[in-house]
Parts: sequence; C-alpha cells; structure tokens
Amino acid sequence: MDDISLGDVVLSTLWFMVVFAWIWLMVSILTDVFRDHSLGGWAKAAWTVFLIVFPWLGALVYLIARGKSMNARAAERASQQEARVRDYVREQARDAAPGQSTADELAKLADLKQRGVLTDAEYTRAKAALLGTGPTSGVGANGNAAAGRARA
Repeated sequence: MDDISLGDVVLSTLWFMVVFAWIWLMVSILTDVFRDHSLGGWAKAAWTVFLIVFPWLGALVYLIARGKSMNARAAERASQQEARVRDYVREQARDAAPGQSTADELAKLADLKQRGVLTDAEYTRAKAALLGTGPTSGVGANGNAAAGRARA
C-alpha cells in the first residue's frame, strides 16, 4: 500500500478546487448565455458549441468579449431579486403588523372624526371602504348622504 504524503493531499486539494472553479465558471457562462435576451438562438447555439469544443479558449473569449455585460446582467438580476424580496417583506409586515385589526382601524377613524379631521361623509366613506360594505361614496340607497350616514 502506498503512503500518502502531505504534499499529495495538498496537490489533490488544489486540483479539486481548480476543477470545482472550472465547473462553476462553465455553468456561470452557460447560464449567462441562455439568460441573455439580446442573443438570438443561433448565437446562443454558437457560444454553447464553442464552449464545449474549445472549453478553455471559449471561456477566455467569452469573458473577454462579454464579461462586462455579463456582470451588468448579474447585477440587474440581483437588484430585481432584492426588489422582489423587499416587496414580499413589506407585504408580510403589513399583513402581520400587530394592532392593525379592523377594530383598531375603526377606532382610528372615529378618533379622526371626533377631532374634526374627517367630515361625516369622509368618515362614512372610509368606514364603508374598511368594512367592505355599503356604498363607498357615502350616499345612501335613495340618493341622499344622510341615509348613507345613518346606515353606516
């Protein structure tokens, strides 16, 4: 049985890291090729064949020719993903915010009406919109505002 020296372990680790980096580079380049909307089908096919037939040269040429735009597309995807995450977090925070029940909102509306910030018509419209019932214009079924206020 052969003895394995520390140098063999280091060299094997180094080769493993190089192969892993190479696979990662090829996956990144091919992903960029197929996600790029400015390239047509034939151009995507040509880059793919070039990368498969001449992998080292193909990767080098791609990075030289399209590296800057590859970086710009990656940054754009990252910013779009960040915006989607922010929207999702904002939506979840709004839905799960403590103290934001319908009763709390109605109490806030009543307080605003009592302080004179809202008129009767505005209060009625806001209350109807919050409850999802009745006309949102503050006008009753027979056409007058008083009936709308009385119903709300």
